[in-house]
Amino acid sequence: MVISMSRPTYTRIEQMIIAAAKLLEDKKIVFVGTGMPLLAALVAKATHAPNLILLFEAGGIDPKVGPTLPISVGDSMTVWKAVMAASMDYVMSLAQAGFIEYGMLGASQIDRYGNINTTVIGSWEKPKVRLPGSGGANDIASLCWRTIVIMRQDKTRFVEKVDFLTSPGYLSGPGAREKVGLPRGTGPWRVVTQLGVYGFDEKDMQLTLLATYPGVTIEEIQANSSFPIKIPDKVKVLPEPTTEELKILRSLDRYGLVLGK
Repeated sequence: MVISMSRPTYTRIEQMIIAAAKLLEDKKIVFVGTGMPLLAALVAKATHAPNLILLFEAGGIDPKVGPTLPISVGDSMTVWKAVMAASMDYVMSLAQAGFIEYGMLGASQIDRYGNINTTVIGSWEKPKVRLPGSGGANDIASLCWRTIVIMRQDKTRFVEKVDFLTSPGYLSGPGAREKVGLPRGTGPWRVVTQLGVYGFDEKDMQLTLLATYPGVTIEEIQANSSFPIKIPDKVKVLPEPTTEELKILRSLDRYGLVLGK
């Protein structure tokens, strides 16, 4: 969907990537996947967080990510002019040791507790669709202090129960992560979609709307979820992307690998 108001023309996908970028802080470490999570992290580095450190599952630590975007976490671009070309077990051990502030993931399905499916749609025995699986996503969702999920939102993706639990959110609710041995204080923090930005209620750990984009209604938010989303009394409306933010984003994906042409 292309949006044109009083500001530059942009898509909702561009808006959600820029919104996700603004969640990342300078001088922190983020474990990123490819696609929209990577673009969001790169926009953050190019704007307000120049000292943000990017980690990739295959071992790349803070590369320059040059002429083309990596198409996988093991792409050679993930170690191009990197601070370090390490190994998978090394970067995973950093998460296990509690050194990674942010994890940034995509998802095919998510439920009200932030549990993620990237394995199969349908039953495990006879799936309708086979997906890439976990890779390092389970480790990231389990061990990073704040996990940010970037995904499209509709009723097939915001579901009552994920078809397969690939990466843990708050499982069945308060205290469930701790009961299975996951570190206290870790877990999903934000979910960013083409309709808004969500957090999780501290009391019941359920998905809660925090902010929408210009022109998005609460009715649209609820209509694109299979479960009722918690709506607080005050919901922030995020600003439209600036001309400079869009220029930076599009230059980072100059071949349209994520944004398309």
